This record gives sequence, structure tokens and C-alpha cells, in this order.
Amino acid sequence: MTDSPLLKVEQLSLSRNGKQILNGVNLAVYPGQVHALLGLNGSGKSSLAYALMGCAGYAPDAGRILFDGQDITHMPLHQRARLGLTLAWQEPARFEGLPVGKYISLGMEEFDRDRALAALEAVALPPRTYAVRPVNDTLSGGERKRVELAAVYAMRSKLAILDEPDSGIDALSLADVSTLIRRMAEMGTAVLLITHRDEMADAADVASIMCLGNLIFSGDPAEAQGYYRGRCQPHLAELGAQPWNKSRPEVQTALASSQGQSDRNPSTTS
Repeated sequence: MTDSPLLKVEQLSLSRNGKQILNGVNLAVYPGQVHALLGLNGSGKSSLAYALMGCAGYAPDAGRILFDGQDITHMPLHQRARLGLTLAWQEPARFEGLPVGKYISLGMEEFDRDRALAALEAVALPPRTYAVRPVNDTLSGGERKRVELAAVYAMRSKLAILDEPDSGIDALSLADVSTLIRRMAEMGTAVLLITHRDEMADAADVASIMCLGNLIFSGDPAEAQGYYRGRCQPHLAELGAQPWNKSRPEVQTALASSQGQSDRNPSTTS
């Protein structure tokens, strides 16, 4: 791992439809690193992913995004992809009827059959069975997710943003996803792992926590997991999914109860 971050986010803010979604986010991801981003549903994790990728409607109001030393804040999505940045969507893309093997190869600069088959093996899908299957509704949600992850694995991009890669996958298969993420890092791909499941941080080198559009913690994954389990998840049961209305007394009480719990914690916590 080098001393210079591959991805550096500086004071990134984003509003949509008059609502503040991201509030001065600072984040760094280094080459070959797995950086987990934990947060409750609605906390701004996916919005950050879309802003990093340059998706339409997610241009930041303030701040900068640096990738491999280059300012990409206002760069279009396709140019970011050419630089080596990719996003695995929370809801996999649908290409009805396209064979799985062909779908996996779409992101390669040159078609490599062996790499496509190896990618299927990496997500525990038998290549002989799945390479020729069409990408359609005959695939379960978990199978679609695995195919999407296989495609990202086969790209071998510089940075892979995985938005909830565990969604639609049963608990017994989470180990396969974690193993795949570590293999990507070992092959040189940095991974920003976005999830609301704290156990996924076991695969990470560093973990951060997002709450109400703020990055409130960044450091040791075990420490992040403990804070998330002890503070964020109980608030989900008490207050429901984010974003919360901070004018409500019960929200103010819950937020106040978390103050001072971490020396990395700024003014708003979960």
C-alpha cells in the first residue's frame, strides 16, 4: 500500500430536491485496500457512491473528488470508468437474454474467456452451468448479485465501489462475498465496500461510519463494528430508517446520547 490515496474525497456536500444528503464528507481509500462504509439505510451511503461515480443528478454542491491524483469532481461517468473506477449497483443491471459469460466480459478491454470463467468460479457459480445461461428472470436475486460481482471482479479496475454487495444473498453465502472482496484487493483492486451489515466489515482493512450524511468515524474495523452495533443499530429500532427529522425531540435525545462516544466523532452521530 502506498502513502498516497487512490481516492480522496474532500469536504464533499450534496443536496437533492432541497434536502442535504452529504455534509462535508472526507474520505480516503488507498490502493489495494478494502475500506468498509457502514451506515443505516438512508444515511447517504449510496448517494456518496453515485457522486463518486458521476451519476446524473449527483453532482456535488461543494468539495472535491480526487482519483489517482486527478480532480474528477466534474468529470462525466464514462471518463471516470476509463480511469479505472467502477460501481457495482445495489440493484444489478438487467440485460435480458444476454448470456452470463458475455455479460461478464463486457467490462474487459479485451475478451478473455479464461478470466470470465474464473470470475464465475470466484463467486461460486459453476462456469459450465452459468456461462451460457441468459441474464433474465430465471436467475434468482442472489444469482444476479453474484453475476454482477463476477463482472466487477473480471474488470480488474483500480477502484471498485460495491454498493450493498450482500443484499439478496443469504447469510450462508456472505463468506463467499467476503472472500471475493479480499481476492480483489490481493489482485490490486481497491474496494469501497458500502453496507448496512456490520459483519461485512470483517473483510475490511479500514471501516468508516456514515450517519445523516456525515462521516462520523474512520479507523479500525472492530472498533467501528462495536460503535455501529452499540449506537447506530439501536437507533434504527428506536427511530426507524434515516433520514431522521432532527427537529423531533426523540431524535435530538438519541443524537445527544451518542455525543462524546468517539474522539473521531464530530457534531452529528448515529
